[in-house]
Amino acid sequence: MIIKPEISGVVARSAHPLGCEKAILQQIDYVKKAVPIKQGPKRILIIGASSGFGLAARIALTFGGANADTIGVSFERGPSDKGVGSAGFYNNLYFKQFAQAEGRLAINIQADAFSPQTKEEVIEAVETYFEGEVDLVIYSVASGLRPNYATGDQWRSAIKPIGEAVSGASVSFEHDQWFESVLEPATDAEIEGTLKVMGGDDWEAWVDALINAESIAKGCKTIAFSYIGPELTHPIYLDGTLGRAKVDLHQTSHSLNLKLANFSGGAYASVCKALVTKASVFIPGLTPYLMALYQVMKEKGTHEGCIEQMQRLFSTKLYGVDKVPVDGERLIRIDDLELDPDTQQQVAEIVAKMNQSNFIDAADYAGIKQEFMQLNGFELPDVDYSADVDLEALIASLNTAD
Repeated sequence: MIIKPEISGVVARSAHPLGCEKAILQQIDYVKKAVPIKQGPKRILIIGASSGFGLAARIALTFGGANADTIGVSFERGPSDKGVGSAGFYNNLYFKQFAQAEGRLAINIQADAFSPQTKEEVIEAVETYFEGEVDLVIYSVASGLRPNYATGDQWRSAIKPIGEAVSGASVSFEHDQWFESVLEPATDAEIEGTLKVMGGDDWEAWVDALINAESIAKGCKTIAFSYIGPELTHPIYLDGTLGRAKVDLHQTSHSLNLKLANFSGGAYASVCKALVTKASVFIPGLTPYLMALYQVMKEKGTHEGCIEQMQRLFSTKLYGVDKVPVDGERLIRIDDLELDPDTQQQVAEIVAKMNQSNFIDAADYAGIKQEFMQLNGFELPDVDYSADVDLEALIASLNTAD
């Protein structure tokens, strides 16, 4: 079949396997040439391993100097009569193939990270493949809902302000259209749902499960990813439901740090740079900021994607250092280049002038749209998108690595 991009607003309805392969190879090539990760962990559990920061962390730690073995948990769609499947599905298969080709262990567990059963399955995998212990636990789950397995209900996250309505602009990649929207303040139930889905509750449940199963190695660390951003984004992000969930995540890192101190380890939240991800494109008001930020940082030569952020995090912040550098709130700051004062001043000036008539040319719209397409395997160089892809044969060949 010929696989073409299908975009609905900011949702990709298709993915190209050969483009996903190319994207993985590009990231592997980058980390092999970058400053290596020294004294890195060897047995890593990544919860949310199929895209974004989770996938980039997995690539960095496997190919960027640590030579780690990994267990990756993700909940992705394979091909069916409804479509070709998600990019994450193919990312997992290609990552495993490339890792095994270099003698590294790569176990993919396709399951709901929120499920108690999944935690049990992963602990069994840790026992089987890692001699019962992990050296690093990465929590990078991006989801809009979380099942409550105790009641059968669901918690849903809501991207909304708290206290008062906020207006913001978004962009449809489907039609290259700018549109303004007004977000009404979240209800108490929506705030609680967002905390349950995107806060630290499940992260702590994972670490507790591993501690109870005696699966934590001496010196084990755990890390989750956060965002704070500049004042420009605070009304919809930091001061809204997402920000409230991130504060909960930060507080969870302190709780987990005390627990892992018993193993001479530690827990951290890393504040990352704003990037185009499958989650970030849903946040009203953030896309114009991203367009301006990408333009300024590319001009300055300071722009980083997920893979650059993760390689720098593990090689300069978390490993190979005498002490993990944190700020006054015990957060690792890998957003330092984004928050450079001159960068933010230039970004604010661009955003102030941006509107529905000029947004395509006023900032790096082409760049963020291309990055969005590449997340789903499209618009990558040296990929023949006119080629006929036999998905069944392709998946069978990748699974031979098992």
